[in-house]
Amino acid sequence: MLKRQLITALLLLAFMAGCRAVDQPPGNPPGEGEQEGRLRTVSLQLNWFPEAEHGGYYAALLSGYYEEEGLKVEILPGGPGAGVIQKTAEQKVTFAVANADQVLLGREQQAEVVALMAPLQSSPRCIMVHADSDIEDFSGLKGMTVAMGSGKAYAQFMEKQGLLEGVQVVAYSGSVARFLERKDFAQQGYVFSEPFVAQQQGVSTRNLMVSDLGFNPYTSILVTSNQQLEKDRDLVHRMVRASIRGWQQYLEDPAAVNEHLHSVNEQMSLEILDFGVEQLKPLCLPEGMPAGELGQMTAERWDTLAGQLRSIDLLGESVRASDAYYLGGLPAPQKD
Repeated sequence: MLKRQLITALLLLAFMAGCRAVDQPPGNPPGEGEQEGRLRTVSLQLNWFPEAEHGGYYAALLSGYYEEEGLKVEILPGGPGAGVIQKTAEQKVTFAVANADQVLLGREQQAEVVALMAPLQSSPRCIMVHADSDIEDFSGLKGMTVAMGSGKAYAQFMEKQGLLEGVQVVAYSGSVARFLERKDFAQQGYVFSEPFVAQQQGVSTRNLMVSDLGFNPYTSILVTSNQQLEKDRDLVHRMVRASIRGWQQYLEDPAAVNEHLHSVNEQMSLEILDFGVEQLKPLCLPEGMPAGELGQMTAERWDTLAGQLRSIDLLGESVRASDAYYLGGLPAPQKD
């Protein structure tokens, strides 16, 4: 009789332990060795179609870094009208990729999004001119036709600096066709994209970097909503850690990721992706910055950007730069 009671008690204890394992709240960090079904599913909305500027996030996915942090990440391609700030603020997506000026301007419109890490320390934004022209800097654009997004913050900053005086600004079409045809034509671009397309058509370029003017918002940053950050800070930390590892991996060995990017966006050839990552390296890790600090942001940079946006009347005094970023998930800066 006693033996039968002992067996019954042991079976009951085993059953209760199994119930506790099944009933574990889904938000709890999964332990090592847990099955894929126990991973936390989150979404990452891109700001554009998959290309080199997203390579680090794909590297984190393909290398299993997200999974190691207990995450199952669904990367959603972007494109025209992706509306990443609005989607993030409304929690239609968990995370997204955006630029720092978009975060501040979004908060001006009551879209409470927050930046978490910045893989690109320097903006890739450039004005592309013909290499055989005599234009060496922005002052040489006078008398030129320049295709650019006139409503963009960087364009308004250039106008405020007087750099568009005597310049005919036309809408940017997304194509380099007119640039190829006309020596007196310049256009906006990202240094890892449009210049390569022009060179493939036999036209060499000189790229005037907007960051050289001092307007240098962090680019391709990882963002989330204020609500998500407040609700589950541990989830945010895990996403940031894995994303940083992904970017470090991509810059060191991009081949497999570029193959994947080409497979999901055939317009991105392996040649342009290889070119792109080489252009990205000095933007992600400026001279003297160790790989361990990739993703860092500083309050000074955010304050400067906010001041610049106020100077062109795009940002009101009610928006505080300190509310637009969160540094808690980043590794501590390395000391000499």
